[in-house]
Amino acid sequence: MAFGCGDEEAVEEAAEQTPAAEAEHAEEAVPAAGEEPIRIGAVFSATGPASFLGEPEKNTVLMLEETINSRGGLLGRDIEIIVYDDETDVDKCVLSTDKLLENDGVVAVVGPSTSGNTLAIMDKFATAEIPLVSCAAAERIVQPVSPWVFKTPQSDRHAVTRILNHVIAQWYTKVAIITVSDGFGQAGRAVLQELIPAMGLELVADEVYGPEDTIMTAQLTSINDQNPDAIICWGTNPGPAAIAKNRVELGIETPLYMSHGVASKKFIELAGEASEGIMLPAGRLILAEQIADENPQKQLLLDYIAEYKATYDAQVSSFGGYAWDAVMLVVTAIEMGQSADPTDIRDNLEKILGFVGTGGIFNFSAEDHNGLTEDAFEMVIIENGEWVIAE
Repeated sequence: MAFGCGDEEAVEEAAEQTPAAEAEHAEEAVPAAGEEPIRIGAVFSATGPASFLGEPEKNTVLMLEETINSRGGLLGRDIEIIVYDDETDVDKCVLSTDKLLENDGVVAVVGPSTSGNTLAIMDKFATAEIPLVSCAAAERIVQPVSPWVFKTPQSDRHAVTRILNHVIAQWYTKVAIITVSDGFGQAGRAVLQELIPAMGLELVADEVYGPEDTIMTAQLTSINDQNPDAIICWGTNPGPAAIAKNRVELGIETPLYMSHGVASKKFIELAGEASEGIMLPAGRLILAEQIADENPQKQLLLDYIAEYKATYDAQVSSFGGYAWDAVMLVVTAIEMGQSADPTDIRDNLEKILGFVGTGGIFNFSAEDHNGLTEDAFEMVIIENGEWVIAE
């Protein structure tokens, strides 16, 4: 897989900030025979309810492992990505994390897939002094900053801001929300409750549903009784697809916004015709063909899409992109310091600037362990079963 022009430029630009800038890039070196590989851990929900997140993440990191090693490895050594499937179960996520930190000799960990699982294990990394780059979105993962924890998905706050700016542009004033009662939904609900009044809008209904719920007609009926101008749903599949269908079944025509947690074709497949007209903030991966040629992400996105399709005969999703970014940020940090020591990786992650990833242009610092702004999003609308940039 070609890493994309933007990615290699980001590595080189970041490396210039260190004395190792003149060192030969790992992709140009030949791994020494018999030398131990650099081990990176990964925990994903490859099976279970969140497999739509974890499966493309697992596929992506294994594809990257093969690609990096075929190009000479890293610091003259192969990399080995040790992947555990937590089956979308928090207890199994904890056990898998313990194995990686205590037994497997990893220098960094990427994942987990979900916010709830990440929040359950993230404190372990300060004790182990090994960096974690999460593939989950909740703002609480990086706010307040934990020195050893980073994340690649765009933050709830940025997504909510993009949605509410779109709501305001339509001259809507009354907003209803319906959120899932898991880690992702709770984090999004808190930001929605904060920003809706802060941006001059009125929150007229606040409904919650469970991660296993399949019928949300009661919540939607209650929302409809308040006559909102717009409804915002915050969750990940399959719940949002059920809400989209229930809305149509009830004859509710109020505009429906979704979170970035449904930015994959799987949502459109699950919701079917009920997805028509739904709007959400999304990274540019699902819109790669539509963005301007001069956009620094475009070639990287097209390369990733092509390689994933060639390898797995499947479409990419934003979620696989989160894992691509996580691994390549770790690789970049190792390149910058010419060191696979976990402390050096952590320190150099904080120094990464201008890294072109699938989710946006990352600029990390000691105060910002996500490194993205709301500009990483496009507002999209679903038309005829396809993503289209919203006006």
